[in-house]
Amino acid sequence: MDHRYDILIIGSGIGGLFYALKAVEQMPEAKIAVVTKKDESQTNTNRAQGGIAAVMAGSDSFESHIEDTINVGCGICNREVVERIVEAGPGAVEKLTSYGVHFSEADGSLDLGREGGHSHKRVVHASDLTGQEIESALINACHANNNINIFQDHIVLELATAVQDGRSYCAGAFVFAEEDRSFDVFYAPVTMLASGGLGQIYYHTSNPKIATGDGIAMAYRAGVSVGNLEFIQFHPTTLHAPGRRPFLLSEALRGEGGRLKAVDGRYFMKDAHELGDLAPRDVVARAIDKELKSTGEEYVLLEVDHLDSDFIKKRFPNIYSMCLKYGFDITERDVPVVPAAHYACGGVVSKINGETELPGLYVAGEVALTGMHGANRLASNSLLEAVVMADLAADESVRYMKGIDFPESVTLENSPYSSLHYPRERILITHDRRELTRVMSDFVGIVRSEERLVLALEKVKKIKEAIEEYYMATPATYDIVELRSIATVAEMIINSAMSRKESRGLHYLEEYPERDETLAYNTIIPGRLASEKN
Repeated sequence: MDHRYDILIIGSGIGGLFYALKAVEQMPEAKIAVVTKKDESQTNTNRAQGGIAAVMAGSDSFESHIEDTINVGCGICNREVVERIVEAGPGAVEKLTSYGVHFSEADGSLDLGREGGHSHKRVVHASDLTGQEIESALINACHANNNINIFQDHIVLELATAVQDGRSYCAGAFVFAEEDRSFDVFYAPVTMLASGGLGQIYYHTSNPKIATGDGIAMAYRAGVSVGNLEFIQFHPTTLHAPGRRPFLLSEALRGEGGRLKAVDGRYFMKDAHELGDLAPRDVVARAIDKELKSTGEEYVLLEVDHLDSDFIKKRFPNIYSMCLKYGFDITERDVPVVPAAHYACGGVVSKINGETELPGLYVAGEVALTGMHGANRLASNSLLEAVVMADLAADESVRYMKGIDFPESVTLENSPYSSLHYPRERILITHDRRELTRVMSDFVGIVRSEERLVLALEKVKKIKEAIEEYYMATPATYDIVELRSIATVAEMIINSAMSRKESRGLHYLEEYPERDETLAYNTIIPGRLASEKN
């Protein structure tokens, strides 16, 4: 079945939903489709606990936030991008409030938190459920607008491309719904790719099951360049509860005085960095990794029981209740924690306004590489970047749409594979996914070596080839579509890591433990469009 919209949005997190609301303000008559592969609220946004970083206090400054971001980014942030996004922070918070987001207050003003790498309190939050509050408010605002249609349980297989005047452009996407096995083409002159991250490529991750790198994989297959995929941020503190879904313990706990210590009681962070427990995430994750490898323990401990129990329950009600459900009263005992894959600092190469190499395709949020995060993301800058990018992308994409003549009948230059139409015997793919994620966690994790990267590449290539053959020979399922994305992006992560012969930010290579300033540039994997242009 064919659908025709003015704007197609892939993903229902903060980037996609904010973009939808801003775009419909710009073009009140526009028909907008939001396609999301699971429930509309199953997003990384919904799990964000800490908040959105913005300069809201008189004692703070844009200059301070900019320098904190660049320092944590380890020399490869795009300063101009950082400046624009940071300076747009207060406006982003104000706009979210206008869409119905209720942020926590204290004494009539915003209650600002502090997280690792920040020199001031500037994290605007809604208790410890910031993402859930933002997601809920934006979804409600979208539902209130009749021009925004949300398609749940629809997965995008490929971006649809066409050619005009010898140049490829994005004309929408091929979409599959597994439940009724329907295959649809969504045509649109503008497509916003806001599909989120790739955390499920790793065995230990704080990400929801939907974060399989689909957006990066499909953009690359459409010819768009990707970059900086070696910079995978591991959140230092997820609850260690084997056999149960990983649960993130916000960095804000340490911002309020929480402390990390070894199982034997040593406070090891004071020797790891001058900021101690408030060091940037890459430093904390490596310090924990080193502690685990040297002691043979499976976890370290997070101590917050020395803080006022009533304050903990009020400031972190969700974390308190979830830990209690897992059997840990954080006001009375230490909590076992381990690092887990959390955020990708790389992605689809784009400008700050979401423009990509493929006309008609825009990106926002974690799927994008703008230069904001460099080699390491400053805590709570992700929601900020997503909102500002979505805001600017709405302006730019509406301008683009008004300046083109999108044909009534589009002749596409690509199509999904025939596996959609010729069912054959299905086999279990759980083993391949488990093996892929284990390889990535064991060989391409927090601390890497050239030998382990070579072994990982050999294993991933073999699995990827088998998955590609399987994908082309069997009917589509969500599992195989996601597994194909995981394999595609895993290989690119390894290749990016092998090409960077230094240690910088989130990429630590044992053979090259120091930073090499001759390598202070982005790691770009050119797409077909870049090659054709050259």
